[in-house]
Amino acid sequence: MKYIETDIKGVFIIEPNVFCDARGYFMEAWKQADFEQHIGKVDFIQDNESKSSFGVLRGLHYQKGADAQAKLVRVIKGRVLDVAVDIRRSSPTFGKHVMVELNEDNKRQFFIPRGFAHGFLVLSQEAVFTYKVDNVYAPQSEAGIRWNDEDLAIEWPIDPAEVKTSEKDLRQPAFKEAVLFD
Repeated sequence: MKYIETDIKGVFIIEPNVFCDARGYFMEAWKQADFEQHIGKVDFIQDNESKSSFGVLRGLHYQKGADAQAKLVRVIKGRVLDVAVDIRRSSPTFGKHVMVELNEDNKRQFFIPRGFAHGFLVLSQEAVFTYKVDNVYAPQSEAGIRWNDEDLAIEWPIDPAEVKTSEKDLRQPAFKEAVLFD
């Protein structure tokens, strides 16, 4: 696997070695020793999966405090634009974001450490999205930031009128009003 650190320290794009032939393909999706050598020790404890249709935008989500989560995300089917926003006030990249396309063809993965808000937009007719987390979901610690916040200036590549999101995500606070990490 190839580990590519992004412009934000600690956020990585991971490109697997994919072996293709007439039968299909084979790849290692995750290997603990390799991951720890390049990124460090992260104790993933749960795998999650979602299925969404074109224009669905999930995020920008995170959990606060001791319930924060690191995530390793990838797309099994379809295409998504995945975004990680640095919400650590003490970080030199505070308020900046990294955006990467994950799809069934490039098989890329995206590692997002604790202290980041995360979201994705589905660009294909349908997408199956999977992710490992290092902490359980804690509803009392759930937080988010409005997906179209002006200060974050994330350039989502579809018409905002085509975006489908949850009522909860529509009510998320602006970046300036969000509970952030120190």
